[in-house]
Amino acid sequence: MRQPAPEDDPWPSTARSHERPKGGQGLMGWDSAAMLVAAGVGAGLAGSVAGLASLFSYPALLAVGLPPVAANVTNTVALFSNTVGTAAGSRTELRGQGERLVRLGGIAALGGGVGAALLLGTPSSAFEAVVPWLIALGSVLILVRDPLRRIVVSRAPEPGSARPTLPLTCAVLLVGLYGGYFGAAAGVLMLAVLSLSAAEPLAVTNAVKNIATGAANLTAAVAYAVVAPVDWIAAVVLGLGALMGSWVGPLLVRRLPETPLRIVIALAGLGLAGTLWYQARA
Repeated sequence: MRQPAPEDDPWPSTARSHERPKGGQGLMGWDSAAMLVAAGVGAGLAGSVAGLASLFSYPALLAVGLPPVAANVTNTVALFSNTVGTAAGSRTELRGQGERLVRLGGIAALGGGVGAALLLGTPSSAFEAVVPWLIALGSVLILVRDPLRRIVVSRAPEPGSARPTLPLTCAVLLVGLYGGYFGAAAGVLMLAVLSLSAAEPLAVTNAVKNIATGAANLTAAVAYAVVAPVDWIAAVVLGLGALMGSWVGPLLVRRLPETPLRIVIALAGLGLAGTLWYQARA
């Protein structure tokens, strides 16, 4: 998540610097480090369970003094550890999903690369105006997943197949692009898309979602690491917390009842959409 940059310069001078404002310059203090670790744990849990990692991590990066754009790219780099943690914690759900993961991950990674290129080359105000509506749409799709999935399966030549059709391929590509460009609640959108593509437990869909969004995140993170103002100390500290939280997250998904969890995820997504819509209008 990040705030709009000036129209004439998507990389304003404050974002090009790694310096923090007064009170935050130099090496990170223990209080800031503790805040980022705690936010990372929360982000890891929220990201692996609900796809809402940035709800915790981005505000924490702003709180320790990073400018908005630097916070966004640092957040993207740090949260790649989510993918590592969730992959380790979801080995049971990911068993037998290798071909599907390669296919979906490749599509999402392509989208993430395009999204990163857009971020590096264009202002963000127009796209950010659409973000709340995209998140709200994904949240609604999660709420009405079952009836929509029954319609999809009834018209599919192979019910229960997880192979990407053209609509699914386009949707995963667009969510990957969104994840590489902006990132907030990309997991909610990816979960909504994948929930309609295969009849399987939520825990399996959630695990596949984490890998697919991680592929998009990795592509963007590599680009940002090379050319963007990443604060590496903050990224490492936040990433360590996220690794711990994301390792535990799949265990919760495996044990919690599916329908209430899906409702909580959707309502949290709608809440984030409303917050972003309000901020965009302010």
